[in-house]
Amino acid sequence: MTAVLEAPAPTAATPDRRRWLGLAAVLAATLMNLLDSTVVSVGGPAIQADLGGGYASLQWIAAGYTLALAVGLLVGGRLGDVYGRRRMLLMGTAGFVLTSLACALSATPDALIVARVLQGLAGAVMIPQGFGLIRDLFPPAEVGKAFGAFGPVIGLATILGPIVAGLLVEADLFGTGWRMIFLINLPLGAFALAVGARVLPAVPASAPSSRLDLGGGLLAGVAILLLVHPLVQGRELGWPAWSLVMAVASLPVFAVFALHQVRRARRGAATLIEPSVFGKRSYTSGTVLVVVFFGAVCGFSLAIGMFLQLGLGYSALRASLTMTAFAVGAFLGTGFSAARTATLGRAVLHLGLGILAAGVLAFHLVLGWAGTVAGTVGAWDLVLPLLLGGAGMGMIFVPLFGIIMGDVEDHEVGSAAGVLESIQQLGASLGIAVLGTVFFGRLGSPAPGAGVARAVDAAQAVSLITLGLVAVAFALGFLLPRNSRH
Repeated sequence: MTAVLEAPAPTAATPDRRRWLGLAAVLAATLMNLLDSTVVSVGGPAIQADLGGGYASLQWIAAGYTLALAVGLLVGGRLGDVYGRRRMLLMGTAGFVLTSLACALSATPDALIVARVLQGLAGAVMIPQGFGLIRDLFPPAEVGKAFGAFGPVIGLATILGPIVAGLLVEADLFGTGWRMIFLINLPLGAFALAVGARVLPAVPASAPSSRLDLGGGLLAGVAILLLVHPLVQGRELGWPAWSLVMAVASLPVFAVFALHQVRRARRGAATLIEPSVFGKRSYTSGTVLVVVFFGAVCGFSLAIGMFLQLGLGYSALRASLTMTAFAVGAFLGTGFSAARTATLGRAVLHLGLGILAAGVLAFHLVLGWAGTVAGTVGAWDLVLPLLLGGAGMGMIFVPLFGIIMGDVEDHEVGSAAGVLESIQQLGASLGIAVLGTVFFGRLGSPAPGAGVARAVDAAQAVSLITLGLVAVAFALGFLLPRNSRH
């Protein structure tokens, strides 16, 4: 039975003939995460209409996933080193399928939020194994080709993801409505499990004797929850005193986490992060830039989806088709930066941030013009601003991590990259919490006839904050290394 389920690792001389099928299994697992990280911007209003709950519930359904992913990624990558990447990918995928089913069967907003948190934790086990498995599958001469196929597929998934989500909600297959956006993970996960179990190589764990820093993971989780929870829940409860206390309390817990990592590093014990990387100004500045940038784009994206559906009354499908301009722009932007980063270096980030700012500003101005001059906001009014903003955003995705790690030492690369992935998800959670709170606070419960005006005001407020965050990211960009790490 073992000989059937565990494929031997390929070698440079005899690469596994089924390696491309193995790549498809890794891609299927990756696609599940890409779909579930964006579904709330399209399916949120349908979920709220069916299950009830307030705006804070919508924010938690989105932020709960990214919050759990942020904490889990600190440990998830290390799990592959200790127990083997193939095993962890299969276990994470199985967990993701089960929690997706739990999401689809949820009868209350609270049940869905819990399922989303568990789904994020399963994703944190599954996602970090993909890149290492690709290197295990392919000989050195073909690794570049494999990653070359990986990128466009992810880009296309980014474009098609919102459209597929809108179609599934609109089609109401078998009366499932919004639940199908989670049920779609079942066939994807089944494929990844069936093929992965037969094809993915069972390479021995690289650090089987290492001990996981579970205490550090717990400290990080508590600190992040103390910070994000009051930002999401405080508005609906009238900003009680405990919300401020929780947010302030997150600071000493973060400090204790940092001290815990330093002490473990001095003892030679395994850590979740390599403390030495934060002694580099460029890396520390880069982590702040990641929080600011991903907070801006994720919060702005959520606000756009809610504006189109709750404000303009668009169906899920129409909203997803309108937002496709943002994804198409991102796809074009990633193509440009992939081709020019080697020559432009850090300047490509500033170019992308400038174009993103132009798109967000155009969005703000179009809303003002359409609301006062044209009297209404149409989907075609938003296409050019969203296309422009998406292109700027996409130009940053490809080179950002490589440039941030330009001054990182070889022995620090693994930890530095893992921390950036986790901080990216933390930034997304904070963006959803902060910008979502601003949007829903301005939107309120619109009276009949005043809904569009309030929604325009809310969207414009979010766009101005997004512009401010992009400006901060632009300034931080000057502190990064001039060239990307190869």
